[in-house]
Amino acid sequence: MVCNGSVTAPREPLAQPLGKVVGGTTAKVMATHLDLHTVGDLLHHYPRRYAERGELTGLADLPLDEHVTVVAEIADARSLSFNRGRGLRLEVTLTDGRGRLQLVFFGHRAVRHHEKVLLPGRRGMFAGKVSRFNRTLQLSHPAYELLGEEAGEEAVAEFAGRPLPIYPACKQLESWRIAKSVAVVLDSLQATGWAGLADPLPAALRARRGLLPLSDAFEKVHRPRGRADVAEARSRLKWDEAFVLQVALARRRRAAAQQPAVPRRPAPGGLLDVFDARLPFTLTEGQRQVSDEIFADLALEHPMHRLLQGEVGSGKTLVALRAMLAVADSGGQSALLAPTEVLAQQHHRSITEMLGELAEGGLLGGAEHGTRVALLTGSMGAQARRRALLQAATGEAGVVVGTHALIEDVVRFHDLGLVVVDEQHRFGVEQRDALRGKGERPPHLLVMTATPIPRTVAMTVFGDLETSVLDQLPEGRSPIASHLVPARDKPHFLERAWQRVTEEVAAGHQAYVVCPRIGDDPADEAAAKQGEREQEGEERRPPLAVLDVAEQLSGGPLAGLRLAVLHGRLAPEAKDEVMRRFAAGEVDVLVATTVIEVGVNVPNATVMVIMDADRFGVSQLHQLRGRVGRGSAPGLCLLVSEAPEGSAARSRLEAVAATTDGFELSRIDLEQRREGDVLGEAQSGGRSSLRMLAVIDDEELITEARDEATALVTADPELAGSPELRAALDSLVDAEREEFLEKG
Repeated sequence: MVCNGSVTAPREPLAQPLGKVVGGTTAKVMATHLDLHTVGDLLHHYPRRYAERGELTGLADLPLDEHVTVVAEIADARSLSFNRGRGLRLEVTLTDGRGRLQLVFFGHRAVRHHEKVLLPGRRGMFAGKVSRFNRTLQLSHPAYELLGEEAGEEAVAEFAGRPLPIYPACKQLESWRIAKSVAVVLDSLQATGWAGLADPLPAALRARRGLLPLSDAFEKVHRPRGRADVAEARSRLKWDEAFVLQVALARRRRAAAQQPAVPRRPAPGGLLDVFDARLPFTLTEGQRQVSDEIFADLALEHPMHRLLQGEVGSGKTLVALRAMLAVADSGGQSALLAPTEVLAQQHHRSITEMLGELAEGGLLGGAEHGTRVALLTGSMGAQARRRALLQAATGEAGVVVGTHALIEDVVRFHDLGLVVVDEQHRFGVEQRDALRGKGERPPHLLVMTATPIPRTVAMTVFGDLETSVLDQLPEGRSPIASHLVPARDKPHFLERAWQRVTEEVAAGHQAYVVCPRIGDDPADEAAAKQGEREQEGEERRPPLAVLDVAEQLSGGPLAGLRLAVLHGRLAPEAKDEVMRRFAAGEVDVLVATTVIEVGVNVPNATVMVIMDADRFGVSQLHQLRGRVGRGSAPGLCLLVSEAPEGSAARSRLEAVAATTDGFELSRIDLEQRREGDVLGEAQSGGRSSLRMLAVIDDEELITEARDEATALVTADPELAGSPELRAALDSLVDAEREEFLEKG
């Protein structure tokens, strides 16, 4: 089960507020600091790992810094205050007749709880990691289980063999307190026989796949008797996540297939044919194949839903433009949605240039070949905005390029036939659906990403879309050499990097220098100085800024070259003017933030220097690198970093330098990041619905879940025979809608 762990059925026990089971104070802490509100939330707060309690060990033979389990009697217990009474600790001394060991617990709440049960004379099993303090061996906050008089060797051995769950915790709520609350919840549900528990997996599917009932999975994941229990539980709970999500996507695909759409076919001898005849190059086999897939979809009477993913520079924009021209041939319009103004302006410029005089046509459907390309962004002047809105509403513009401004209520289209969404991962489902809703009948949809996506991620994130892959680079694209520049270890390498930039400019080429931040905003400066640390714990200086680096370069190693800066806080007109001058060759070196990450196409730019490259993600580095090598001259990308040798950041950069295979890098990127980041959690601020499933490691399971989900939805579209699954699905859809409304 997914999405906050609860199914919203009236008597569903997982929907109970936590306060009714674990107490109001604990529930409040869990809600505030862990975003856990219901019984289901807590049961889906899975252990992040399991510690081994260790073999039973005598107190006289305790190994330092190892996990042990001991059986001993409590000799004495005393609570002591410290820090002028603000702190409290409980010291418990154990004995087994041969040696002694101290247990220690800190915190008023913990002390008050444990001193009531850890009484002298009682015997128990105690598990924890052995440490030494003031020459005394001790266990800090150990797990324990007190034994009755009748407890024998079997009970002791069973306790020692159980894995100890370690939960994602916080300062206000330790792992052992979470474990105690989970135990209270499990005991209360077992007392009712798990009455009313809705199991989202159909019984036939569970039997066919040999999966545990949901109640058993909860028990075994939280209170396993051994590693086999953990494996069984994880297998079942992964199926919950994969299957419910794939059913949601299968139903979305089915609903889309039943919507009516206007078939959009290119007219023989029409705009598309004229455009193709004017192209100064031959389309690659991949471009032709993907175009054929798109044209076949556009000709259908239900909307196309297709994801076009391709390597940097593989010609996705050209493929999308040919699709838009096919729609224009049929009398329809296309809207191209871009995530940033810089990218929208670049698309508008490149499409207009590719069309040439074909972008100067009259009204759609007129006798003469040609159309108009309009640009609509949020910061346009009133006059330009009115003109763009009018061209969209009258149909004069067959192609309308824009940012989120296209989604505004005031925007109207004469006959919207195709929506193209660039860099899909930056938009939510709600946003793309809002634009698609502007057509009288649902328009066709083509979403593009230049970030190669592993197959399992495509099935999980974009599972409602058919997928086309463009992995063949056009002829004339040059190879890109990438090198790591270890500025701290070898400063002369950085000097050489600036010499290479100077040499490329002397040869008539241009260069990019990319920095992590802008540097002219007090808030920007303050954030940069907030004690950033590397994963290894080392203090770091603030990230380099565009304005600072540009000033240093113009007065230092790149003195005499024509430099310009580009960043997100420039006025739109200023950004456009900088890009125009750079594209025209009037600027030698463009010092920029990641606004040039996608869509920017200047074939004469041959070298890129990325400062503080370890501050960027793998996919982002790959995207940035794709801005060079777009012409006939070889490209060069220099990754400058002060990350120490052997660090995770250095290894990441070495991986980027070693390959230009975007699909291989996307796997590396995914393996190094949390699942939630990949699936959109970071952007929305919410928690990922995937707690247990790993989209890279669980490829086979996701594929099987997709097949099972497709078969079920085909046989029972309304899920009439699976009410528990329907309840879980309603929970998922509600959470998804809420997430994307936040994001929008």
